[in-house]
Amino acid sequence: MTNRRDGLLTRNSGGQSRGSRIAIAVGIGVLLGCVFAFFFPHGFFTPDLPNQGRRFAKASFQVGGSPCESAERVNMLKKELVSISEKNAELKKQVKELTEKLRFAEQGEDQAQKQVLVLGEQHKAGPFGTVKGLRTNPIVIPDDSVNPRLAKILEKVAVRKELIVALANANVKDSLEVWFDSIKKVGIPNYLVVALDEETESFCKSKDVQCTKEILMMALMILLGYSVLLSDVDIVYIQNPFDHIYRDSDVESMSDGHSNLTAYGYDDVFDEPGMGWSRYAHTMRIWVFNSGFFYIRPTIPSIELLDRVAARLAKKNEWDQTVFNEELFFPSHPGYDGLHASKRVMDRYDFMNSKFLFKTVRKDAKLSKLKPVIVHVNYHPDKLPRMKAVFEFYVDGKQDALNPFPDGSDW
Repeated sequence: MTNRRDGLLTRNSGGQSRGSRIAIAVGIGVLLGCVFAFFFPHGFFTPDLPNQGRRFAKASFQVGGSPCESAERVNMLKKELVSISEKNAELKKQVKELTEKLRFAEQGEDQAQKQVLVLGEQHKAGPFGTVKGLRTNPIVIPDDSVNPRLAKILEKVAVRKELIVALANANVKDSLEVWFDSIKKVGIPNYLVVALDEETESFCKSKDVQCTKEILMMALMILLGYSVLLSDVDIVYIQNPFDHIYRDSDVESMSDGHSNLTAYGYDDVFDEPGMGWSRYAHTMRIWVFNSGFFYIRPTIPSIELLDRVAARLAKKNEWDQTVFNEELFFPSHPGYDGLHASKRVMDRYDFMNSKFLFKTVRKDAKLSKLKPVIVHVNYHPDKLPRMKAVFEFYVDGKQDALNPFPDGSDW
């Protein structure tokens, strides 16, 4: 009995052991199958062997992306999401800027195409001596949506989409009064004073002078399709300047030059004796355009000029007249793309600076009888008395009004 029972127990324990081993083997097989199915979803034997390593690496990387991924992984994903959102916002901003630039380019292209249609079909250049290039760039398409409020202001003031604009504050109130008195005397209706403070605004209103405290950017006026004659307030008007502007260039400006050579340009020879035979080097020289009195048309090059000047002045403390001239005149060269804007120098007898007036004109019997369009007192610090004298000489006819002043200044 005992031996039978022991044999039975031995058989039972052997059967249980074999059953456990089978269960374990099955479990291991299932587990390995799951693991291999996860890492090798396309099987072991695939012709795309080079990609197996990449798939394995990718699968290994994605193990952390299982439903049991750690809190650290979640935080990392959140940070990546924030970073992607920020990049998306920056891309949207860039797309908006590029769209705006494309709109301006399309405007210019459309206007150029229209101008070609007006000028007629393409034709041969013709014989030498008869060919003339196109000097006048097409204007932009006016866009009132840029600043509807400004559009309404300019519409009330401008004549044929043109106006004089001057900026002034309380420090130049006396000069400003001479400025707008001369404008009223001549009968110029299309002018606007941009008052930079409340005192100036109140003063202009008390004198029945067209003014606004609205901060105006010339680029916005250009975008709205207006030609602007920017004027300093140390200027006396003797005739209507719009009757003497050519309108064939992007920019027309008065010159700081006091002679035909300095105003319109000349060959300036540089002498370096040490070079012997080649001691003389020829250079081109012209005195600068005066940024205190210039006429600018609403064209693509004009907008680019204003953008360039504004960008440089925002980055560095520079004299606006220097920046204005450098951007207008410097040619393209390595590392720099020059501005393709057409320009004209105003007649120096019509648009006269105070150096030419006090040093030359008033002393010449013939020249003193000329009637300039404006006189800009830009060369002398004692602006107010000289402005009054210019007004008395040319407007009131007082022949000795200019006599008390020296050619230059005392300091």
